Amino acid sequence: MNQDEIGFVEVLSYSIAPVAFLLGACVGSFLNVVIHRLPHGQSVVSPGSHCPECGSPIRAYDNVPLISWLALFGLCRDCGAVISSRYFFIELATALLTMVIASKYGLTLQTAVYLGLAWGLVAATIIDINHQIIPDEISIGALAIGLALSPFLPLGFIEALLGALLGGGVFFALAIAYPGGMGGGDIKLIAAIGAILGWKMAFLTIILGSSLGAVVGLAMMAITGRSRKARIPFGPFLAIGAIISILWGNDIAMAYLRYISG
Repeated sequence: MNQDEIGFVEVLSYSIAPVAFLLGACVGSFLNVVIHRLPHGQSVVSPGSHCPECGSPIRAYDNVPLISWLALFGLCRDCGAVISSRYFFIELATALLTMVIASKYGLTLQTAVYLGLAWGLVAATIIDINHQIIPDEISIGALAIGLALSPFLPLGFIEALLGALLGGGVFFALAIAYPGGMGGGDIKLIAAIGAILGWKMAFLTIILGSSLGAVVGLAMMAITGRSRKARIPFGPFLAIGAIISILWGNDIAMAYLRYISG
Protein backbone atom coordinates (compact mmCIF):
# COMPACT_ATOMS: atom_id res chain seq x y z
CA MET A 1 0.00 0.00 0.00
CA ASN A 2 1.55 3.35 -1.06
CA GLN A 3 1.45 6.61 0.89
CA ASP A 4 -1.59 7.95 -1.00
CA GLU A 5 -3.56 4.80 -0.25
CA ILE A 6 -2.55 4.91 3.41
CA GLY A 7 -3.63 8.54 3.60
CA PHE A 8 -6.99 7.73 2.04
CA VAL A 9 -7.57 4.92 4.54
CA GLU A 10 -6.77 7.25 7.43
CA VAL A 11 -9.15 9.93 6.14
CA LEU A 12 -11.87 7.33 5.62
CA SER A 13 -11.40 6.04 9.16
CA TYR A 14 -11.73 9.54 10.60
CA SER A 15 -14.86 10.22 8.53
CA ILE A 16 -16.44 6.94 9.61
CA ALA A 17 -15.82 7.55 13.29
CA PRO A 18 -18.45 10.25 14.05
CA VAL A 19 -21.14 8.50 12.00
CA ALA A 20 -20.34 5.20 13.70
CA PHE A 21 -20.50 6.89 17.12
CA LEU A 22 -23.98 8.28 16.40
CA LEU A 23 -25.13 4.92 15.05
CA GLY A 24 -23.78 3.17 18.13
CA ALA A 25 -25.57 5.58 20.46
CA CYS A 26 -28.88 4.87 18.69
CA VAL A 27 -28.26 1.12 18.84
CA GLY A 28 -27.36 1.46 22.52
CA SER A 29 -30.73 3.12 23.13
CA PHE A 30 -32.44 0.12 21.52
CA LEU A 31 -30.27 -2.28 23.51
CA ASN A 32 -31.59 -0.69 26.69
CA VAL A 33 -35.06 -1.77 25.60
CA VAL A 34 -33.82 -5.27 24.77
CA ILE A 35 -32.08 -5.58 28.14
CA HIS A 36 -35.18 -4.46 30.02
CA ARG A 37 -37.78 -6.48 28.13
CA LEU A 38 -36.22 -9.60 26.62
CA PRO A 39 -35.67 -11.49 29.91
CA HIS A 40 -39.36 -11.05 30.69
CA GLY A 41 -40.54 -12.32 27.32
CA GLN A 42 -41.84 -8.89 26.31
CA SER A 43 -41.81 -7.45 22.82
CA VAL A 44 -38.87 -5.17 22.11
CA VAL A 45 -40.90 -3.31 19.49
CA SER A 46 -44.26 -2.59 21.11
CA PRO A 47 -45.26 -0.64 23.13
CA GLY A 48 -42.95 2.29 22.59
CA SER A 49 -40.45 3.53 25.14
CA HIS A 50 -42.05 4.62 28.40
CA CYS A 51 -41.12 5.44 31.98
CA PRO A 52 -40.77 2.21 33.98
CA GLU A 53 -42.34 3.92 37.02
CA CYS A 54 -45.35 5.91 35.80
CA GLY A 55 -45.72 4.33 32.35
CA SER A 56 -45.82 7.68 30.55
CA PRO A 57 -44.65 7.44 26.92
CA ILE A 58 -41.23 8.94 26.29
CA ARG A 59 -41.55 11.94 24.00
CA ALA A 60 -39.44 11.95 20.84
CA TYR A 61 -37.39 14.91 22.04
CA ASP A 62 -36.80 13.09 25.34
CA ASN A 63 -35.58 9.98 23.56
CA VAL A 64 -32.39 11.32 22.01
CA PRO A 65 -29.52 8.97 22.92
CA LEU A 66 -27.05 10.36 25.49
CA ILE A 67 -28.36 13.92 25.30
CA SER A 68 -31.85 13.41 26.78
CA TRP A 69 -30.63 11.65 29.91
CA LEU A 70 -28.19 14.47 30.60
CA ALA A 71 -30.72 17.20 29.79
CA LEU A 72 -33.28 15.69 32.19
CA PHE A 73 -30.65 15.06 34.87
CA GLY A 74 -31.59 11.37 34.80
CA LEU A 75 -35.21 12.01 35.80
CA CYS A 76 -38.57 11.26 34.19
CA ARG A 77 -40.14 14.47 32.87
CA ASP A 78 -43.60 13.39 34.03
CA CYS A 79 -43.19 11.81 37.46
CA GLY A 80 -39.65 12.77 38.41
CA ALA A 81 -38.61 9.16 38.98
CA VAL A 82 -34.89 8.47 38.74
CA ILE A 83 -33.86 6.91 35.43
CA SER A 84 -30.85 4.68 36.05
CA SER A 85 -27.51 5.95 34.79
CA ARG A 86 -27.14 2.48 33.28
CA TYR A 87 -29.15 3.67 30.28
CA PHE A 88 -26.70 6.48 29.58
CA PHE A 89 -23.58 4.37 30.02
CA ILE A 90 -24.88 1.54 27.82
CA GLU A 91 -25.53 4.07 25.06
CA LEU A 92 -22.07 5.57 25.54
CA ALA A 93 -20.30 2.20 25.66
CA THR A 94 -22.11 0.99 22.55
CA ALA A 95 -21.30 4.24 20.72
CA LEU A 96 -17.60 4.00 21.56
CA LEU A 97 -17.44 0.31 20.71
CA THR A 98 -19.15 0.88 17.36
CA MET A 99 -16.82 3.74 16.54
CA VAL A 100 -13.67 1.75 17.32
CA ILE A 101 -14.71 -1.37 15.40
CA ALA A 102 -15.96 0.56 12.38
CA SER A 103 -12.81 2.68 12.28
CA LYS A 104 -10.60 -0.41 12.45
CA TYR A 105 -12.34 -2.52 9.78
CA GLY A 106 -13.93 0.13 7.52
CA LEU A 107 -17.07 -0.15 5.42
CA THR A 108 -17.18 -3.91 4.94
CA LEU A 109 -19.52 -6.82 5.56
CA GLN A 110 -17.03 -8.05 8.14
CA THR A 111 -17.51 -4.81 10.07
CA ALA A 112 -21.29 -5.24 10.02
CA VAL A 113 -21.02 -8.79 11.36
CA TYR A 114 -18.52 -7.79 14.06
CA LEU A 115 -20.77 -4.92 15.10
CA GLY A 116 -23.78 -7.23 15.29
CA LEU A 117 -21.80 -9.55 17.55
CA ALA A 118 -20.53 -6.68 19.70
CA TRP A 119 -24.04 -5.26 20.14
CA GLY A 120 -25.35 -8.68 21.08
CA LEU A 121 -22.53 -9.09 23.59
CA VAL A 122 -23.41 -5.78 25.25
CA ALA A 123 -27.00 -6.92 25.75
CA ALA A 124 -25.97 -10.43 26.82
CA THR A 125 -23.54 -9.03 29.39
CA ILE A 126 -26.07 -6.89 31.22
CA ILE A 127 -28.82 -9.51 31.03
CA ASP A 128 -26.49 -12.20 32.39
CA ILE A 129 -25.42 -9.93 35.25
CA ASN A 130 -29.02 -9.09 36.14
CA HIS A 131 -30.77 -12.41 35.49
CA GLN A 132 -28.04 -15.08 35.10
CA ILE A 133 -29.35 -16.01 31.67
CA ILE A 134 -28.24 -15.42 28.09
CA PRO A 135 -31.31 -15.34 25.83
CA ASP A 136 -31.28 -17.69 22.83
CA GLU A 137 -32.45 -14.80 20.68
CA ILE A 138 -28.96 -13.34 21.12
CA SER A 139 -26.71 -16.43 21.13
CA ILE A 140 -28.54 -18.61 18.61
CA GLY A 141 -29.26 -15.58 16.45
CA ALA A 142 -25.56 -14.65 16.32
CA LEU A 143 -24.60 -18.28 15.63
CA ALA A 144 -27.01 -18.51 12.71
CA ILE A 145 -25.90 -15.19 11.24
CA GLY A 146 -22.23 -16.09 11.61
CA LEU A 147 -22.59 -19.41 9.81
CA ALA A 148 -24.92 -18.02 7.13
CA LEU A 149 -22.65 -15.10 6.21
CA SER A 150 -19.31 -16.87 6.67
CA PRO A 151 -18.99 -17.85 2.95
CA PHE A 152 -18.94 -14.13 2.12
CA LEU A 153 -16.37 -13.22 4.77
CA PRO A 154 -12.58 -13.69 4.91
CA LEU A 155 -13.17 -16.34 7.59
CA GLY A 156 -14.96 -18.83 5.31
CA PHE A 157 -17.57 -21.43 6.22
CA ILE A 158 -15.19 -24.19 7.34
CA GLU A 159 -13.37 -21.88 9.72
CA ALA A 160 -16.67 -20.59 11.08
CA LEU A 161 -18.00 -24.10 11.59
CA LEU A 162 -14.78 -25.17 13.33
CA GLY A 163 -15.01 -22.10 15.55
CA ALA A 164 -18.57 -22.91 16.56
CA LEU A 165 -17.76 -26.57 17.18
CA LEU A 166 -14.58 -25.87 19.12
CA GLY A 167 -16.07 -23.15 21.28
CA GLY A 168 -19.32 -24.93 21.99
CA GLY A 169 -17.60 -28.32 22.25
CA VAL A 170 -15.08 -27.22 24.88
CA PHE A 171 -17.76 -25.70 27.06
CA PHE A 172 -20.13 -28.62 26.55
CA ALA A 173 -17.38 -30.99 27.69
CA LEU A 174 -16.82 -28.84 30.78
CA ALA A 175 -20.54 -28.88 31.52
CA ILE A 176 -20.54 -32.69 31.35
CA ALA A 177 -17.39 -33.01 33.46
CA TYR A 178 -18.49 -30.46 36.05
CA PRO A 179 -22.31 -30.40 36.23
CA GLY A 180 -23.60 -26.97 37.13
CA GLY A 181 -20.26 -25.32 36.41
CA MET A 182 -21.14 -24.16 32.90
CA GLY A 183 -24.55 -22.95 31.81
CA GLY A 184 -26.21 -23.71 28.50
CA GLY A 185 -26.25 -20.01 27.69
CA ASP A 186 -22.46 -19.84 27.95
CA ILE A 187 -22.11 -22.84 25.62
CA LYS A 188 -24.28 -21.27 22.97
CA LEU A 189 -22.64 -17.87 23.35
CA ILE A 190 -19.09 -19.15 22.80
CA ALA A 191 -20.34 -21.21 19.85
CA ALA A 192 -21.72 -18.00 18.33
CA ILE A 193 -18.45 -16.18 19.01
CA GLY A 194 -16.53 -19.01 17.34
CA ALA A 195 -18.81 -18.95 14.29
CA ILE A 196 -18.06 -15.26 13.75
CA LEU A 197 -14.41 -15.04 14.84
CA GLY A 198 -13.14 -18.53 13.96
CA TRP A 199 -11.59 -21.24 16.10
CA LYS A 200 -8.35 -19.40 16.86
CA MET A 201 -10.10 -16.31 18.20
CA ALA A 202 -12.65 -18.52 19.99
CA PHE A 203 -9.75 -20.21 21.76
CA LEU A 204 -8.25 -16.81 22.63
CA THR A 205 -11.65 -15.63 23.88
CA ILE A 206 -11.88 -18.65 26.18
CA ILE A 207 -8.39 -18.02 27.55
CA LEU A 208 -9.01 -14.32 28.09
CA GLY A 209 -12.49 -14.82 29.53
CA SER A 210 -11.38 -17.60 31.88
CA SER A 211 -8.36 -15.64 33.09
CA LEU A 212 -10.37 -12.50 33.71
CA GLY A 213 -13.16 -14.49 35.36
CA ALA A 214 -10.69 -16.19 37.69
CA VAL A 215 -9.10 -12.89 38.71
CA VAL A 216 -12.45 -11.21 39.34
CA GLY A 217 -13.82 -14.26 41.14
CA LEU A 218 -10.85 -14.46 43.50
CA ALA A 219 -11.01 -10.71 44.11
CA MET A 220 -14.72 -10.89 44.96
CA MET A 221 -14.11 -13.82 47.32
CA ALA A 222 -11.35 -11.88 49.08
CA ILE A 223 -13.36 -8.66 49.34
CA THR A 224 -16.83 -10.00 50.12
CA GLY A 225 -16.05 -13.40 51.61
CA ARG A 226 -18.39 -15.10 49.14
CA SER A 227 -18.24 -18.86 48.94
CA ARG A 228 -16.39 -20.48 46.04
CA LYS A 229 -19.71 -22.09 45.17
CA ALA A 230 -21.39 -18.72 44.66
CA ARG A 231 -22.24 -18.40 40.97
CA ILE A 232 -20.63 -15.56 39.03
CA PRO A 233 -22.06 -14.99 35.54
CA PHE A 234 -19.44 -16.02 32.98
CA GLY A 235 -21.08 -14.40 29.96
CA PRO A 236 -19.62 -10.94 30.66
CA PHE A 237 -16.08 -12.34 30.73
CA LEU A 238 -16.63 -14.13 27.43
CA ALA A 239 -17.98 -10.89 25.99
CA ILE A 240 -14.90 -8.96 27.09
CA GLY A 241 -12.63 -11.69 25.72
CA ALA A 242 -14.45 -11.61 22.38
CA ILE A 243 -14.22 -7.81 22.11
CA ILE A 244 -10.50 -7.94 22.85
CA SER A 245 -10.15 -10.65 20.21
CA ILE A 246 -11.99 -8.53 17.63
CA LEU A 247 -9.83 -5.49 18.25
CA TRP A 248 -6.44 -6.92 19.13
CA GLY A 249 -6.65 -10.69 18.66
CA ASN A 250 -4.22 -10.85 15.75
CA ASP A 251 -1.74 -8.60 17.56
CA ILE A 252 -1.90 -10.81 20.65
CA ALA A 253 -1.41 -13.95 18.55
CA MET A 254 1.59 -12.46 16.73
CA ALA A 255 3.15 -11.29 19.99
CA TYR A 256 2.74 -14.78 21.44
CA LEU A 257 4.33 -16.41 18.38
CA ARG A 258 7.28 -14.01 18.58
CA TYR A 259 7.63 -14.85 22.28
CA ILE A 260 7.70 -18.63 21.87
CA SER A 261 10.03 -18.39 18.86
CA GLY A 262 12.57 -16.61 20.99
